[in-house]
Amino acid sequence: MNKGLKTALATIALAQFLKIPIKQLETGRWDWRLFFETGGMPSSHSAGVSALATLIALERGVRTIDFALAALFGLIVMYDAQGVRRQAGELALRLNELAEEVKKLEGDPKQTVYHKRQRQLRARLGHEPIEVVGGALLGMATGAISHWACRRRRTF
Repeated sequence: MNKGLKTALATIALAQFLKIPIKQLETGRWDWRLFFETGGMPSSHSAGVSALATLIALERGVRTIDFALAALFGLIVMYDAQGVRRQAGELALRLNELAEEVKKLEGDPKQTVYHKRQRQLRARLGHEPIEVVGGALLGMATGAISHWACRRRRTF
């Protein structure tokens, strides 16, 4: 496996893991399921593509086609994460609320709270802009660390 791929995948895993303590600070509860969910702070999508683009910039330079491809790919992924996917998540929230309202209107007393969670649409699909920026900063840091750590090893 090449260094760029290892760096990007490790950064994605790190971003997913960091969601757990960050959410714990907000809510006071540990939720290990967040490791496998989309959305939240930091954006693992942004972190992964930023780590790859940063590593390529430092290893090959910003004037290469490799960096241009990684940067363009990264911008598209980050725009999608906070744009289209976020809107889909907000739509899912509204549809879930609508399903609860319909059950209440039907007069079913067992359905005052929508218990059938597996039938609810996933609402945590996208990211707030700050989550995308947080992921991008994490990715730039891990991409730079990967470059400098491997460079240092070669000189010894």
